[in-house]
Amino acid sequence: MSRRPTLRDVSAIAGVSPKTVSRVVNADPGVAPATAERVRAAIRELGFRPNPVARSLRVGRDDAIGLVVENIADPFFAEVTGAIEEVARERRMFVIVTSSGYAPENERVAVGGLTHRRVAGVIVTPTSDDHSYLARTLPKLPAVFVDRPPIQYEADTVLADNEGGAWTATTHLIRHGHRRIAFVGDRLHVYTTRLRYQGFRAAMLDAGIPVDDRLVRVDATGAQNATAETLDLLSVTPAPTAVISANARSSLGVVRALHLGGRTDVAHVSFDDFAAADSLSPPVTAVSQDPRRLGRTAAELLFDRIGGECGPPRRVVLPVRLIVRGSGELPPAR
Repeated sequence: MSRRPTLRDVSAIAGVSPKTVSRVVNADPGVAPATAERVRAAIRELGFRPNPVARSLRVGRDDAIGLVVENIADPFFAEVTGAIEEVARERRMFVIVTSSGYAPENERVAVGGLTHRRVAGVIVTPTSDDHSYLARTLPKLPAVFVDRPPIQYEADTVLADNEGGAWTATTHLIRHGHRRIAFVGDRLHVYTTRLRYQGFRAAMLDAGIPVDDRLVRVDATGAQNATAETLDLLSVTPAPTAVISANARSSLGVVRALHLGGRTDVAHVSFDDFAAADSLSPPVTAVSQDPRRLGRTAAELLFDRIGGECGPPRRVVLPVRLIVRGSGELPPAR
């Protein structure tokens, strides 16, 4: 056959209707096993491949979901993405991934582009501080938010216990004798940073320890900035005896600064585990999220909605855990 085989060609060879062929292609369990095997044999014989564009026009959507993350190169978001892809593959779907960076307008463009591609649903890590535009962009499209919640928009959301994890990290340092604890992180308009900072302050206040604002640096948008901010912190008098870093990027910068400054005696807890954290000297104590669980949970919620799940928006908060390795257990430096 010189032309591309069609669904009707398969139905003619298998002796069934085109609708039955379509049901087999879409793994409909209602087709009799013998009939389904006859159709699959015809598909193999002809080398038939479903046309995804034609199918999307028939059913009103593509065999794909969309994913918008802040930065696909970030190890955290890479793991979230991988887990979402696994769930999609289990359902014979694929994932169109795009990065929005740190600009809210990029998020809007990314979401708009995905909806124009007729995806079946979207998962978003939001950067915008107003998601009311989604009521127009996604009037009927299922959407789930992961890592951060939407603002002025109702949708399923999957989060980690950011505030509780930061409270645990700070309390851990306090129990090891620290009173001058620094906080290094991203800007406070970032939802995760804001909650982690709130957890840090709450633990300090619960222990009756005032927060020295000179030891708070919330403009470290990357490892390089975090290194510069931490080196500056070490020059404050009196200097901090411990540091909490609010994400993996900040943590890498803090570790570099402590080694450059010859101050590996300063205790350090990272919010977010990172590669080689256990290989450093001292190994880095970390509050560990589970990005794969975040991704899988978000994908499962989305596929529930695609499958017709109704009901009010769901908010899932996943626990975090403290991994004790050594850096967070150092006593206050003399």
